[in-house]
Amino acid sequence: MQRTRGSRIPKQPRHADQTSQTDLSAWRKGGRVDSEKSLQNHQSVDNDQKYDSQEGSLEEALSYLEEIQDDAALKKNSVLQKHLDAVESTALKQGLPPEVFETLLNVALSGKFADTVNTRILKSLIPASVVPESSVVTAVSWLCVGQCSGNVQLLFLKWLITVFDLIDQKEQLNALYGFFFSFLQDEKVCPYVCHLLYLLTRKENVKPFRIRRLLDLQAKMGVQSHLQALLSLYKLFCPEQVSITLPGKTKTYFKNSEGPWKAAITAVRQRNQGISPLSQAKFLGTLQPRSKPTRKRKWNAQLVIPASSSNTSNLEEAGEEDSVCLYSTDVSLPVEQLQTFPQLLQNIHRLEFPAQMGSVLTSPLLLHYMNCAQEESIYLRLYYWMGQMLQEECTWCVVDNPNEEEFKSFLETIYKAECFLQEGFSACEEFLYKTLPLWDGFCCRSEILRLVSWIPLSSFSDIKSYLYDPLAQLFFTSSIYFKCSVLECLKELLQNWLNCNVIQVDSEFSSSSTTLSGLVNMVAELVHFVGWISTVALRLENNSTFLLYFILNFYGTVCDMYLKYNLPLLIMPPAGVFYPALLSMDSVNLNKLCHIMYRYRTNLVAAKENELSKKNILQFKFSNQTYQEYNQYIIAMVGCLWTSSAFQKDIHPQGLCMDDKLLRKTAVKELKNSFNIVYHPAMMGYSVQFLQQIRPDDVTFNFKSIKGKKWDWYLEYLYSQGLKGLKVFIESSISRVSQASRSKAGNVET
Repeated sequence: MQRTRGSRIPKQPRHADQTSQTDLSAWRKGGRVDSEKSLQNHQSVDNDQKYDSQEGSLEEALSYLEEIQDDAALKKNSVLQKHLDAVESTALKQGLPPEVFETLLNVALSGKFADTVNTRILKSLIPASVVPESSVVTAVSWLCVGQCSGNVQLLFLKWLITVFDLIDQKEQLNALYGFFFSFLQDEKVCPYVCHLLYLLTRKENVKPFRIRRLLDLQAKMGVQSHLQALLSLYKLFCPEQVSITLPGKTKTYFKNSEGPWKAAITAVRQRNQGISPLSQAKFLGTLQPRSKPTRKRKWNAQLVIPASSSNTSNLEEAGEEDSVCLYSTDVSLPVEQLQTFPQLLQNIHRLEFPAQMGSVLTSPLLLHYMNCAQEESIYLRLYYWMGQMLQEECTWCVVDNPNEEEFKSFLETIYKAECFLQEGFSACEEFLYKTLPLWDGFCCRSEILRLVSWIPLSSFSDIKSYLYDPLAQLFFTSSIYFKCSVLECLKELLQNWLNCNVIQVDSEFSSSSTTLSGLVNMVAELVHFVGWISTVALRLENNSTFLLYFILNFYGTVCDMYLKYNLPLLIMPPAGVFYPALLSMDSVNLNKLCHIMYRYRTNLVAAKENELSKKNILQFKFSNQTYQEYNQYIIAMVGCLWTSSAFQKDIHPQGLCMDDKLLRKTAVKELKNSFNIVYHPAMMGYSVQFLQQIRPDDVTFNFKSIKGKKWDWYLEYLYSQGLKGLKVFIESSISRVSQASRSKAGNVET
């Protein structure tokens, strides 16, 4: 299949038309616009001569490879060696333009050269922009002839998978679906053919005979991940035709088939981006004015919506006729043509999803579409792509991977997409479970902890060994700042679980007690885990006020799970958290503890009222232990802050109750009053300021004088200082103050 003379690369003038880039000269120039004139002024004549030399060398190499007929040996042919070097040099430095792929593929797959030459040609196929679909279709036709060896065919399939997202169109390639499917009988190429079919599969490609063929192959070869991947996709499209049970999640469907091309494509793309910042955006179909060139990240190559495989013109270049066609229902609509949310609503039934699944993460419209359409095939494709990228780019799992900043940006992009969707990705969850035991707690710390906060709520029974145990090991051996970061992350994880899965608990779980029980167990396990690590951490950090603040933040969510999130669960904080907070030297933490105990009381009272009135829809009861623990804590708090009797009346096993003989040995004056609202270390500053206000001339600070009416004035002073938690706790738990506040409220209403 020889190329005609007219198909060769024409020599163009130096100043090529910006809108026409079908020749080598225009490709090299990259469609420059006015915004790049400053870059042009800095290019030297030597560089132009160098590019001309490379262009000429590539043209000569293509002509030679196309016209030579003899099966020349590489070692004995210096001319062939020279031209192969020219192709490889150009490919590695600048990438190859679209026009050369048909020639090089024909040469490599026609079998006219030895495998050594064909392999070198295939490995040099590094695109600078796109790969024409026509050249791929022509290359596939050579597989029918059988001129090339099995190793060359295998290398071609690996290349095709690697550059799949860079193929400009897919319609003709999809028409060859049956041809590719016939290669499944070859065990050597079967994994790569399955990978290619996985990328090509549409609903219309799923046929009963193909399902039977895959099942026969699985019976013959055993359970293979690549066969299960294709069967899983078939089952998503046609669940009624695939009756077998497939595993819900597989960590890796396909082997890495990128060979030498991925790193080379990334290097070429970054190099070309530095020369012409518009070339990348132009071939991806997202050309926009830019003030300065921006560096493309390695993973970011697949996060931009690619040019569509359809023949519909871009909206920016379309006239009124095309604008009318935008709302037609006869043809599919490429997603890159969507500009507004109303357009998405009008065309949501006929969208053509991009081949590059990574582009979904950065497109709000595509994320909206995922939320609305709920197509499992989209989630499965995204799951595979994201799992592969996370595995390959993880800086602490890949040896000599210095791209930590790029990996951070990738993780941040995933996190933003999860926040937009209000749910976590299963591929990200598996990545965390797999890599957290290897994580040092330092690399990409904030990004990893953010992703942990979006781990989906599921019935996964091993979450303790995969998540809690690795976090605990890092938690206990790291700084206080890391401990606070983990606690904040787990608080957000709890909130996300409650928001995403519990707010509709009545409608979703009222008929399924098992599902509700599993939900409650998962949340309870998380709360108990945080209680355990918090108790140990407070001992390790000498009851740090800073650490205690984050612990109480977590329990600020736990105390309201029943009323605010409609979850039939309340868990009191452990004594190792409650008593350090009660005896804290900081008024902020003491005030927060008072508010938390007030919310516990409100939730428990509501639960008891529902139980007694038999209006409990969820049919559950809080255990007596929960009420008992709450009552013990309330006795301790009232004894400390109000009645000054904590050392005598605290009945908690780990509480403050002490023998009088032991207390006398401390030789502390006013021992019983040490922790009331006047003498408490966290409140002493307020007491001093109060005395200064009522007695400016008295410098003795007689705290004993704060009693009777002054005690009530002191309470009002504390309330005016913003201690709202203390206010609601005292008014709800102290009967005298509660009655007085209700009487005062009634007088105001009258």
